[in-house]
Amino acid sequence: MKTLSLVLALGIAAGIAAPAAARDQIRIVGSSTVYPFSTAVAEQFGRRGKFKTPVVESTGTGGGIKLFCAGVGDATPDIANASRRMKDTELASCQAAGVKDIVEVKIGYDGIVIANSKKAKPAALTKQQIFLALAKQVPKDGALVANPYKKWSEIDPSLPAIKIEVLGPPPTSGTRDAFVELAMEGGAKTFPMLAALKEKDENAFKAVAHAIREDGHYVEAGENDNLIVQKLVANPNAFGVFGYSFLEENTDKIRGNSVDGVTPNFDAIADGKYGISRALFFYVKKAHVGKVPGLKEFIAAFMSPAAASEDGYLADKGLIPLTTKERAAVAKSARSLTTFALK
Repeated sequence: MKTLSLVLALGIAAGIAAPAAARDQIRIVGSSTVYPFSTAVAEQFGRRGKFKTPVVESTGTGGGIKLFCAGVGDATPDIANASRRMKDTELASCQAAGVKDIVEVKIGYDGIVIANSKKAKPAALTKQQIFLALAKQVPKDGALVANPYKKWSEIDPSLPAIKIEVLGPPPTSGTRDAFVELAMEGGAKTFPMLAALKEKDENAFKAVAHAIREDGHYVEAGENDNLIVQKLVANPNAFGVFGYSFLEENTDKIRGNSVDGVTPNFDAIADGKYGISRALFFYVKKAHVGKVPGLKEFIAAFMSPAAASEDGYLADKGLIPLTTKERAAVAKSARSLTTFALK
Protein backbone atom coordinates (compact mmCIF):
# COMPACT_ATOMS: atom_id res chain seq x y z
CA MET A 1 0.00 0.00 0.00
CA LYS A 2 2.83 2.34 0.92
CA THR A 3 4.60 1.43 -2.32
CA LEU A 4 1.46 2.16 -4.36
CA SER A 5 1.01 5.51 -2.58
CA LEU A 6 4.62 6.40 -3.30
CA VAL A 7 4.23 5.51 -6.98
CA LEU A 8 1.05 7.61 -7.25
CA ALA A 9 2.70 10.53 -5.47
CA LEU A 10 5.73 10.39 -7.75
CA GLY A 11 3.46 10.16 -10.81
CA ILE A 12 1.44 13.21 -9.71
CA ALA A 13 4.61 15.16 -8.97
CA ALA A 14 6.03 14.24 -12.37
CA GLY A 15 2.79 15.32 -14.03
CA ILE A 16 2.89 18.67 -12.27
CA ALA A 17 6.52 19.22 -13.18
CA ALA A 18 6.04 18.26 -16.84
CA PRO A 19 5.46 21.24 -19.11
CA ALA A 20 2.25 21.39 -21.14
CA ALA A 21 2.63 20.18 -24.71
CA ALA A 22 3.19 23.00 -27.19
CA ARG A 23 0.53 23.66 -29.81
CA ASP A 24 1.25 21.95 -33.13
CA GLN A 25 -1.09 24.17 -35.15
CA ILE A 26 -0.86 27.88 -35.98
CA ARG A 27 -3.74 29.97 -34.61
CA ILE A 28 -4.76 33.15 -36.47
CA VAL A 29 -7.38 35.74 -35.48
CA GLY A 30 -8.45 39.18 -36.69
CA SER A 31 -9.78 41.09 -39.68
CA SER A 32 -12.79 39.82 -41.62
CA THR A 33 -11.31 41.50 -44.72
CA VAL A 34 -8.02 39.62 -44.46
CA TYR A 35 -9.80 36.40 -43.41
CA PRO A 36 -10.41 35.01 -46.95
CA PHE A 37 -6.80 35.68 -47.96
CA SER A 38 -5.40 34.15 -44.78
CA THR A 39 -7.72 31.15 -45.11
CA ALA A 40 -6.62 30.56 -48.71
CA VAL A 41 -2.94 30.57 -47.69
CA ALA A 42 -3.69 28.33 -44.69
CA GLU A 43 -5.42 25.77 -46.90
CA GLN A 44 -2.58 25.73 -49.44
CA PHE A 45 -0.07 25.51 -46.57
CA GLY A 46 -1.86 22.54 -45.00
CA ARG A 47 -2.07 20.67 -48.32
CA ARG A 48 1.69 20.43 -48.45
CA GLY A 49 1.48 17.95 -45.59
CA LYS A 50 4.50 19.07 -43.60
CA PHE A 51 2.49 21.15 -41.11
CA LYS A 52 -1.13 21.13 -39.98
CA THR A 53 -3.54 23.58 -41.61
CA PRO A 54 -3.61 26.78 -39.50
CA VAL A 55 -6.84 27.65 -37.70
CA VAL A 56 -8.15 31.05 -38.89
CA GLU A 57 -10.88 32.96 -37.03
CA SER A 58 -12.68 36.13 -38.17
CA THR A 59 -12.92 38.31 -35.05
CA GLY A 60 -12.49 41.79 -36.54
CA THR A 61 -9.24 43.73 -36.47
CA GLY A 62 -9.71 45.31 -33.04
CA GLY A 63 -10.95 42.10 -31.43
CA GLY A 64 -8.15 40.07 -33.00
CA ILE A 65 -5.40 42.42 -31.85
CA LYS A 66 -6.88 42.39 -28.33
CA LEU A 67 -6.65 38.58 -28.26
CA PHE A 68 -3.16 38.70 -29.78
CA CYS A 69 -1.99 41.23 -27.18
CA ALA A 70 -3.30 39.24 -24.20
CA GLY A 71 0.12 37.65 -23.63
CA VAL A 72 2.61 35.05 -24.80
CA GLY A 73 1.99 31.30 -24.70
CA ASP A 74 -0.08 28.46 -26.14
CA ALA A 75 -3.38 29.99 -25.00
CA THR A 76 -2.86 33.10 -27.15
CA PRO A 77 -2.91 33.52 -30.97
CA ASP A 78 0.26 33.49 -33.03
CA ILE A 79 -0.95 35.89 -35.74
CA ALA A 80 -3.40 38.81 -35.87
CA ASN A 81 -4.81 39.85 -39.26
CA ALA A 82 -5.52 43.58 -39.60
CA SER A 83 -7.25 45.76 -42.18
CA ARG A 84 -5.38 48.77 -40.84
CA ARG A 85 -2.06 49.37 -39.12
CA MET A 86 -1.77 48.55 -35.43
CA LYS A 87 -2.44 51.61 -33.25
CA ASP A 88 0.07 52.96 -30.73
CA THR A 89 -2.37 52.17 -27.90
CA GLU A 90 -2.60 48.55 -29.10
CA LEU A 91 1.17 48.23 -29.31
CA ALA A 92 1.45 49.61 -25.77
CA SER A 93 -1.15 47.08 -24.60
CA CYS A 94 0.82 44.26 -26.22
CA GLN A 95 4.06 45.33 -24.60
CA ALA A 96 2.42 45.74 -21.18
CA ALA A 97 1.22 42.13 -21.42
CA GLY A 98 4.69 40.84 -22.32
CA VAL A 99 4.28 40.71 -26.09
CA LYS A 100 7.45 42.64 -26.72
CA ASP A 101 8.58 41.59 -30.19
CA ILE A 102 6.06 41.78 -33.02
CA VAL A 103 6.67 41.31 -36.74
CA GLU A 104 4.53 43.41 -39.10
CA VAL A 105 3.81 41.98 -42.57
CA LYS A 106 2.09 44.19 -45.15
CA ILE A 107 0.33 41.91 -47.62
CA GLY A 108 -1.32 44.26 -50.12
CA TYR A 109 -4.14 46.76 -50.51
CA ASP A 110 -7.92 46.79 -50.46
CA GLY A 111 -10.63 49.30 -51.32
CA ILE A 112 -13.68 50.00 -49.20
CA VAL A 113 -16.77 49.95 -51.36
CA ILE A 114 -20.23 51.46 -51.03
CA ALA A 115 -22.22 48.71 -52.69
CA ASN A 116 -25.84 47.97 -53.49
CA SER A 117 -27.89 45.32 -55.24
CA LYS A 118 -27.73 45.06 -59.02
CA LYS A 119 -31.53 45.17 -58.90
CA ALA A 120 -31.24 48.84 -57.83
CA LYS A 121 -29.93 51.79 -59.83
CA PRO A 122 -26.24 52.68 -59.48
CA ALA A 123 -25.38 55.75 -57.41
CA ALA A 124 -22.56 58.20 -58.11
CA LEU A 125 -21.49 59.34 -54.65
CA THR A 126 -19.02 61.86 -53.27
CA LYS A 127 -17.23 61.76 -49.94
CA GLN A 128 -19.20 64.86 -48.93
CA GLN A 129 -22.50 63.08 -49.63
CA ILE A 130 -21.32 60.01 -47.69
CA PHE A 131 -20.47 62.22 -44.72
CA LEU A 132 -23.84 64.01 -44.87
CA ALA A 133 -25.65 60.68 -45.04
CA LEU A 134 -23.88 59.03 -42.11
CA ALA A 135 -22.45 61.63 -39.74
CA LYS A 136 -24.05 62.10 -36.34
CA GLN A 137 -23.77 65.89 -36.70
CA VAL A 138 -23.54 67.90 -39.91
CA PRO A 139 -22.92 71.59 -40.72
CA LYS A 140 -26.07 73.61 -41.36
CA ASP A 141 -26.37 77.42 -41.42
CA GLY A 142 -22.93 77.81 -39.84
CA ALA A 143 -23.51 75.43 -36.94
CA LEU A 144 -23.31 71.70 -36.23
CA VAL A 145 -26.75 70.10 -35.91
CA ALA A 146 -28.10 66.59 -35.42
CA ASN A 147 -28.21 64.93 -38.84
CA PRO A 148 -31.61 65.87 -40.35
CA TYR A 149 -31.31 63.85 -43.57
CA LYS A 150 -33.69 60.90 -43.88
CA LYS A 151 -33.53 60.29 -47.65
CA TRP A 152 -30.60 60.38 -50.08
CA SER A 153 -32.47 62.86 -52.28
CA GLU A 154 -32.56 65.35 -49.38
CA ILE A 155 -28.78 65.54 -49.63
CA ASP A 156 -28.75 65.87 -53.42
CA PRO A 157 -31.70 65.66 -55.84
CA SER A 158 -29.60 63.51 -58.16
CA LEU A 159 -29.56 60.72 -55.54
CA PRO A 160 -32.46 58.27 -55.14
CA ALA A 161 -35.53 59.35 -53.17
CA ILE A 162 -35.22 56.43 -50.77
CA LYS A 163 -34.46 56.13 -47.07
CA ILE A 164 -30.79 56.35 -46.11
CA GLU A 165 -30.03 52.80 -44.98
CA VAL A 166 -26.39 51.73 -44.83
CA LEU A 167 -25.21 48.39 -43.47
CA GLY A 168 -21.66 48.52 -42.20
CA PRO A 169 -19.06 47.23 -39.77
CA PRO A 170 -18.97 47.86 -35.99
CA PRO A 171 -16.36 49.98 -34.15
CA THR A 172 -14.12 46.92 -33.56
CA SER A 173 -13.60 46.55 -37.31
CA GLY A 174 -10.54 47.78 -39.16
CA THR A 175 -12.81 48.45 -42.12
CA ARG A 176 -14.83 50.84 -39.95
CA ASP A 177 -11.61 52.58 -38.80
CA ALA A 178 -10.42 53.00 -42.37
CA PHE A 179 -13.85 54.09 -43.59
CA VAL A 180 -14.19 56.91 -41.07
CA GLU A 181 -10.60 58.03 -41.67
CA LEU A 182 -10.75 57.99 -45.46
CA ALA A 183 -14.39 58.57 -46.41
CA MET A 184 -15.92 60.40 -43.45
CA GLU A 185 -12.90 62.64 -42.79
CA GLY A 186 -12.56 63.23 -46.51
CA GLY A 187 -16.15 64.40 -46.68
CA ALA A 188 -15.93 66.50 -43.52
CA LYS A 189 -12.93 68.42 -44.84
CA THR A 190 -14.98 69.71 -47.78
CA PHE A 191 -16.86 72.01 -45.40
CA PRO A 192 -14.91 75.22 -44.60
CA MET A 193 -16.02 75.30 -40.95
CA LEU A 194 -14.81 71.74 -40.38
CA ALA A 195 -11.60 72.29 -42.35
CA ALA A 196 -10.93 75.26 -40.06
CA LEU A 197 -11.68 73.10 -37.01
CA LYS A 198 -9.16 70.53 -38.24
CA GLU A 199 -6.48 73.22 -38.44
CA LYS A 200 -7.36 74.52 -34.98
CA ASP A 201 -8.06 71.29 -33.07
CA GLU A 202 -7.39 67.92 -34.73
CA ASN A 203 -9.03 65.93 -31.93
CA ALA A 204 -12.21 68.02 -32.02
CA PHE A 205 -12.37 67.61 -35.79
CA LYS A 206 -12.01 63.82 -35.54
CA ALA A 207 -14.71 63.69 -32.88
CA VAL A 208 -17.12 65.17 -35.44
CA ALA A 209 -15.79 63.39 -38.54
CA HIS A 210 -15.70 59.92 -36.95
CA ALA A 211 -19.07 60.03 -35.15
CA ILE A 212 -21.59 57.94 -37.11
CA ARG A 213 -25.30 58.53 -36.58
CA GLU A 214 -27.18 56.19 -34.25
CA ASP A 215 -30.78 56.81 -35.34
CA GLY A 216 -31.24 53.69 -37.46
CA HIS A 217 -29.92 54.99 -40.78
CA TYR A 218 -26.55 53.28 -40.22
CA VAL A 219 -26.95 49.65 -39.17
CA GLU A 220 -24.04 47.80 -37.58
CA ALA A 221 -24.08 44.44 -39.33
CA GLY A 222 -21.28 42.69 -37.42
CA GLU A 223 -17.97 41.35 -38.72
CA ASN A 224 -19.53 39.01 -41.31
CA ASP A 225 -19.28 40.81 -44.65
CA ASN A 226 -21.01 37.93 -46.44
CA LEU A 227 -24.08 38.64 -44.29
CA ILE A 228 -24.09 42.25 -45.52
CA VAL A 229 -24.02 40.98 -49.11
CA GLN A 230 -27.00 38.73 -48.42
CA LYS A 231 -28.94 41.63 -46.89
CA LEU A 232 -28.22 43.86 -49.90
CA VAL A 233 -29.61 41.20 -52.20
CA ALA A 234 -32.73 40.98 -50.03
CA ASN A 235 -33.14 44.77 -49.79
CA PRO A 236 -32.33 46.66 -53.02
CA ASN A 237 -32.82 50.02 -51.27
CA ALA A 238 -29.94 49.43 -48.86
CA PHE A 239 -26.24 50.15 -49.31
CA GLY A 240 -23.38 48.25 -47.69
CA VAL A 241 -19.83 49.13 -46.62
CA PHE A 242 -17.17 46.41 -46.89
CA GLY A 243 -13.89 45.44 -48.54
CA TYR A 244 -13.41 45.17 -52.31
CA SER A 245 -12.62 41.44 -52.08
CA PHE A 246 -16.22 40.70 -51.08
CA LEU A 247 -17.42 42.73 -54.06
CA GLU A 248 -15.16 40.65 -56.32
CA GLU A 249 -16.71 37.44 -55.01
CA ASN A 250 -20.27 38.67 -55.58
CA THR A 251 -20.24 40.69 -58.81
CA ASP A 252 -23.24 38.71 -60.06
CA LYS A 253 -25.38 40.13 -57.23
CA ILE A 254 -23.99 43.54 -56.20
CA ARG A 255 -22.11 46.53 -57.60
CA GLY A 256 -19.60 48.96 -56.14
CA ASN A 257 -20.69 52.56 -56.66
CA SER A 258 -18.34 55.29 -57.79
CA VAL A 259 -16.94 57.72 -55.23
CA ASP A 260 -15.79 61.14 -56.46
CA GLY A 261 -16.12 59.89 -60.03
CA VAL A 262 -13.98 56.74 -59.63
CA THR A 263 -15.47 53.25 -59.66
CA PRO A 264 -13.83 50.73 -57.31
CA ASN A 265 -11.95 48.19 -59.39
CA PHE A 266 -8.60 46.42 -59.28
CA ASP A 267 -6.67 48.98 -61.33
CA ALA A 268 -8.17 52.07 -59.66
CA ILE A 269 -7.27 50.75 -56.20
CA ALA A 270 -3.82 49.56 -57.27
CA ASP A 271 -2.80 52.93 -58.71
CA GLY A 272 -4.36 54.98 -55.89
CA LYS A 273 -7.06 56.68 -57.98
CA TYR A 274 -9.89 55.24 -55.88
CA GLY A 275 -9.96 57.42 -52.77
CA ILE A 276 -11.17 54.91 -50.17
CA SER A 277 -8.39 52.34 -50.10
CA ARG A 278 -6.03 51.07 -47.39
CA ALA A 279 -3.16 48.68 -46.73
CA LEU A 280 -3.72 45.22 -45.21
CA PHE A 281 -1.43 43.55 -42.66
CA PHE A 282 -0.85 40.64 -40.37
CA TYR A 283 1.18 40.67 -37.16
CA VAL A 284 3.26 37.77 -35.86
CA LYS A 285 4.25 37.07 -32.26
CA LYS A 286 8.02 36.60 -32.52
CA ALA A 287 8.16 34.71 -29.20
CA HIS A 288 6.10 31.91 -30.80
CA VAL A 289 8.44 31.43 -33.78
CA GLY A 290 10.35 28.19 -33.27
CA LYS A 291 7.83 26.98 -30.68
CA VAL A 292 4.71 26.67 -32.81
CA PRO A 293 5.65 24.50 -35.81
CA GLY A 294 5.56 26.12 -39.24
CA LEU A 295 5.14 29.74 -38.21
CA LYS A 296 8.14 31.05 -40.11
CA GLU A 297 7.27 28.86 -43.09
CA PHE A 298 3.70 30.21 -43.11
CA ILE A 299 4.99 33.80 -43.33
CA ALA A 300 7.16 32.80 -46.31
CA ALA A 301 4.21 31.04 -47.98
CA PHE A 302 1.97 34.09 -47.57
CA MET A 303 4.49 36.45 -49.16
CA SER A 304 5.59 34.07 -51.91
CA PRO A 305 5.05 35.03 -55.58
CA ALA A 306 2.64 32.08 -55.88
CA ALA A 307 0.35 33.73 -53.31
CA ALA A 308 0.89 37.48 -53.13
CA SER A 309 2.16 38.59 -56.55
CA GLU A 310 0.08 40.02 -59.40
CA ASP A 311 -0.22 36.50 -60.79
CA GLY A 312 -0.76 34.86 -57.39
CA TYR A 313 -3.90 33.10 -56.24
CA LEU A 314 -4.71 35.86 -53.71
CA ALA A 315 -5.16 38.39 -56.55
CA ASP A 316 -7.87 36.08 -57.90
CA LYS A 317 -9.62 36.49 -54.55
CA GLY A 318 -9.52 40.30 -54.73
CA LEU A 319 -6.25 41.22 -53.00
CA ILE A 320 -4.59 44.22 -54.63
CA PRO A 321 -0.92 43.12 -54.55
CA LEU A 322 2.10 45.14 -53.56
CA THR A 323 4.49 46.09 -56.35
CA THR A 324 7.18 43.51 -57.04
CA LYS A 325 9.78 45.77 -55.40
CA GLU A 326 7.68 46.45 -52.30
CA ARG A 327 6.70 42.80 -51.88
CA ALA A 328 10.36 41.74 -52.10
CA ALA A 329 11.27 44.28 -49.39
CA VAL A 330 8.38 43.18 -47.14
CA ALA A 331 9.20 39.49 -47.66
CA LYS A 332 12.85 40.08 -46.79
CA SER A 333 11.91 41.97 -43.61
CA ALA A 334 9.41 39.25 -42.66
CA ARG A 335 11.92 36.44 -43.23
CA SER A 336 14.40 38.16 -40.94
CA LEU A 337 11.63 38.70 -38.35
CA THR A 338 12.29 42.44 -38.13
CA THR A 339 10.59 43.82 -35.01
CA PHE A 340 7.72 46.20 -35.66
CA ALA A 341 7.87 49.78 -34.37
CA LEU A 342 5.43 52.60 -35.00
CA LYS A 343 6.81 55.39 -37.21
